[in-house]
Formats: sequence, C-alpha cells, structure tokens
Amino acid sequence: MSEVVENVPTTKEQAKIVYLLYMVGLLFGITGIIGVVMAYINKGDAPEWLKTHYQFQIRTFWIGAIYIFLGSILSLVIIGWFVLLFWAVWLIIRSLKGMKALELEKPIENPTGWLF
Repeated sequence: MSEVVENVPTTKEQAKIVYLLYMVGLLFGITGIIGVVMAYINKGDAPEWLKTHYQFQIRTFWIGAIYIFLGSILSLVIIGWFVLLFWAVWLIIRSLKGMKALELEKPIENPTGWLF
C-alpha cells in the first residue's frame, strides 16, 4: 500500500510566507492582499504565540493601508512622498522584526502597536 504524503506548510511557515508577501508587496501590491487573507485564514488554527504574529500581520496590513491612503492624498503637496517612503521603511522593519521573532518561536511583544 502506498501512502500519499501531503506537503502542507505548517502555520509557522505560513506566517513566514505572509511576511515575505508583504515585502514583495512593495513591488507588486496584490501580494499584500494575499498575505492578509492568509493571516485571517490561519490565525484560528495557530498556537497562542503564533496568533500574536497573525494579529501583528493583520494590523500591519490595515495600518499600512492608512499610510498609503494618506501618503497618496498628501503626495499632491510633496509631503506625501515622505509618508510613502516612511511606509516602505516601516513595512520592511515590521516584517523583518516579525520574521526574526518567528524564527525564534517567540510571540510579538506588542502586536497592537502602530510603529515598529
């Protein structure tokens, strides 16, 4: 009898994929949307320490959407370009911080924070 082995990523691997999708989203915006959908889907099945990562990722998406909206509107008066630059740096730092904690299997210390 042969067994079929499914190669399904663990919730930890899926959380890492979400962080990567967010960073790729700087170039291709659609991947950020895919990432937040994955975070919403996987947060229910995750252990408690990993739920903080999914909460952090979901908030990263929505707070980032606010920064993009404000930056786009304010880009008409130059300052918006600085807001958009801040958003890109902010997103990279949050994603790298999350990936580092994920590799150490530690929860995010303040998943509801607005900054880093």
